[in-house]
Amino acid sequence: MPSYTAPVKDQLFVLNDLLKISEQDVPGYDELDRDTLEAILDEAAKIAEQVLAPLNAVGDTQGCVLENGVVRTPEGFKAAFDQVREGGWTALDCDPDYGGQGLPYLVSTAVGEQFSAANMAFNMYQGLTHGAYSAIHTHGTEAQKALYLPKMVSCEWTGTMNLTEPHCGTDLGLMRTKAVPQDDGTYKVTGQKIFISAGDHDMSENVIHLVLAKIPGGPEGIKGVSLFIVPKFLVNEDGSVGERNGVSVGKIEEKMGIHGNSTCVMNYDEATGYLIGTEHKGMRAMFTMMNEARIGVGLQGYAQAEVAYQNAVDYAKDRLQGRDVTGVKNPDGPADPLIVHPDIRRNLMDQKSFVEGARAFTYWGAAMIDRAHGCDDAAADGLISLMTPVIKGFLTDKGFEMATAAQQVYGGHGYIEEWGMSQFARDARIAMIYEGANGVQALDLVGRKLAQDGGKHVMAFFAMVTDFIKETKGRSDAFDKDFREPLKAASKDLQAAGMFFMQNGMKNPNAALSGSYDFMHLFGHVCLGLMWARMAVAAEDALAAGASDVAFYETKIATGRYYMARQLPMTRTHLARIETGADTVMALDAEAF
Repeated sequence: MPSYTAPVKDQLFVLNDLLKISEQDVPGYDELDRDTLEAILDEAAKIAEQVLAPLNAVGDTQGCVLENGVVRTPEGFKAAFDQVREGGWTALDCDPDYGGQGLPYLVSTAVGEQFSAANMAFNMYQGLTHGAYSAIHTHGTEAQKALYLPKMVSCEWTGTMNLTEPHCGTDLGLMRTKAVPQDDGTYKVTGQKIFISAGDHDMSENVIHLVLAKIPGGPEGIKGVSLFIVPKFLVNEDGSVGERNGVSVGKIEEKMGIHGNSTCVMNYDEATGYLIGTEHKGMRAMFTMMNEARIGVGLQGYAQAEVAYQNAVDYAKDRLQGRDVTGVKNPDGPADPLIVHPDIRRNLMDQKSFVEGARAFTYWGAAMIDRAHGCDDAAADGLISLMTPVIKGFLTDKGFEMATAAQQVYGGHGYIEEWGMSQFARDARIAMIYEGANGVQALDLVGRKLAQDGGKHVMAFFAMVTDFIKETKGRSDAFDKDFREPLKAASKDLQAAGMFFMQNGMKNPNAALSGSYDFMHLFGHVCLGLMWARMAVAAEDALAAGASDVAFYETKIATGRYYMARQLPMTRTHLARIETGADTVMALDAEAF
């Protein structure tokens, strides 16, 4: 049975040593001193390790069942959900006006990592509710917020997002679900939605669906889409649960992974819906939810890699196989442990250096969200908008890769279900697909985000890297060789790729779009390289200040050195692919495939 230990020390290093959040001018950060953060994360770790992790395999094995129109969750899920709710974990960063604790989004992100690593399928129920809460909080009327948000904050009621239909996924302009206006100001919503995570379950009193639909007579395509609140049970004016709405579950999808989460086909049969925001502006409201969700999915990618890595390390230290070629390390045993072998070390270092770099990148992104919202900082908002497809796309691609790398450490046992490594790989796989498949993330990055606001956000990122390189010049010969120069070279590759798009994209758009996926990964590597260089500075400074845990900080530096030497050079490969343009990609006629 796999285990999970929350990496609290590593989390605190990013929050305190790297981001130095208590010193920042973001509202609420000044209250997050080391002791407060440690107390929060230690308490979250108890829930993650003792409550959620033991249910992970249960959820995978039992899955969800549709019985008489009601979805039953796996054994133990409801009791765990009650415990999470009662502990206030669903309300961490929510508005105090609606029962939230008002903590920064960054704190919720750190706790979310633990819960997602411990039990990804379970954590999705509250994660999706938070996204629906955010959409209503941002775009709903005061009456809507007062009616729905308090019980969504507490997760007495949960939430969903309903976009996809059987005939359309990414191209939402093709949707057929319709919303017919009624004399009382409500709408009758009719249609079918598929792939609805947490679409129904037995852990909350009500499910508040956010549904995209078209009002008859509106504009064609995506410009005619509106967003509606469609509760499973209608809500009375006093906030009590009323009669059943015209909403039902058609079936539960049978999936490769995340079996503990109910992925439903949802049928709407003249269900009563309530418009959020203005007519035909539904995508604007839904993107509030989707952008938050995409950061959360990026987190899922590296969280699954983290728990898979932890178990791979334990196995590599315990499993005896072969002898160390440089000399016997376990003379009293029949063989040495796997971890003595260089290829196992390479595999584990790939995983470790990715996970720790990804954590820093994601927390930095969460801090940008806090700054954008708390300080009304347009520059931070633009930067995180640029980075969202990178966080989602790169971290989930690499997260799945690392989960399968951890599985590889086990050899044949990794392919046997009882060892649990298969679940991590299967659960991680969906993160590359939902909330916008990663190919779409790459297209969004190259086709929209690079040129957003005249390209000033990507230029701001380049300036950030350049400033760091200038500021650390002469820090030490070792730092220059191991961190500064590799980052400088990788940044030049990223700028060269951007220049290629500028020079070729207008006359041949396929030249840019054919390289978009490579560009997303190139960008991701540069971001992790920047994070590792910054973490190396933080670790060196801590050692210079006389930190007691010398081994911890030295390990950080050594892990970063590995990433810069063995992973960051991939930017050259991605650039070379980008510069080949579209000719080889588009060479075949469709009939030739």
